[in-house]
Amino acid sequence: MFRMKIYNVRGEILVAVCDSELVGKIFRDENLKLEVKESFYGSEEFEEKDVVEALKKATIANITGERSVKLAIKLGIIDKERVLWVSNCPHAQMVLI
Repeated sequence: MFRMKIYNVRGEILVAVCDSELVGKIFRDENLKLEVKESFYGSEEFEEKDVVEALKKATIANITGERSVKLAIKLGIIDKERVLWVSNCPHAQMVLI
C-alpha cells in the first residue's frame, strides 16, 4: 500500500507519495535528512492503480520509498539514474517544465 496526498498549488498538481510503512520515519546521511511526515504524505492508504492515475496527472511529484520510486520509474516519470538515496531510502522528485 501507499500513502498519497494531492495538492493543487497555483495551477500545478503536486502528488506526494510514499510507501505506507515509511510514514513517521526519519532517514539521515552525513549531509541529508529525509523526514516522511504524515502531514505531507497523508493519512489515507491507496492502491497502486490510484497512485498510477495520480502520477500521470502530476506536474510535480515527491516520491519516497522503494515501491513508490520503482513505480514512478516504471511509468517513465523518474530516471533511475537520478534517484537520491538517503540512508538506504530512495527519494525522487519530478517537475514538468
